[in-house]
Amino acid sequence: MDAIRCIVGLGNPGAKYEDTRHNAGFRFVDALARANDVALRAENKFSAELGRITTPAGDCWLLKPMTYMNHSGRSVAAVCNFYRISPPQLLVAYDELDLDPGVVRLKTGGGHGGHNGMRDICAALGSQDFHRLRIGIGHPGHREAVVGHVLSRAGKEEQRAIDDAITAALAVVDIVLAGDLQKAMTRLHTAG
Repeated sequence: MDAIRCIVGLGNPGAKYEDTRHNAGFRFVDALARANDVALRAENKFSAELGRITTPAGDCWLLKPMTYMNHSGRSVAAVCNFYRISPPQLLVAYDELDLDPGVVRLKTGGGHGGHNGMRDICAALGSQDFHRLRIGIGHPGHREAVVGHVLSRAGKEEQRAIDDAITAALAVVDIVLAGDLQKAMTRLHTAG
């Protein structure tokens, strides 16, 4: 597997959305930036906040699209085109309805699963062959309740579970960055 050259966290910009379930991807990239003492800076040409960490495998960009969730692909494609990053060198972290809070899973390829940010990235890249870090936020039970669920804040216990999942993902990031996704999956999926 290729080394990861860009990690994208999905979310919506602005204080209104800051602590919502839908911003789990933002929370992951923010935590990764803090762990590496990296500041994310506004980059208007990418409609994003961007930072860079240096790894044994080379530089890896940390990206938070500021386009709002449904247009995330524009920002991701702009960065991938500019830095010549191919889909197999990309990891996208996002909130996953089909996983319970506290559960986090790595996956390569697949569809968008109804997630609008993922749908837009797949369309913008013309590919589904990138890696995903799926951060569980749980399903509200009814399809009609999904929008309200993802755009609201989790309760204290639920948020703690989501934060624990992000911490677990951070523990395997170095393995992912080195390109050994299988090893990272084994470690992450059997933890806890």
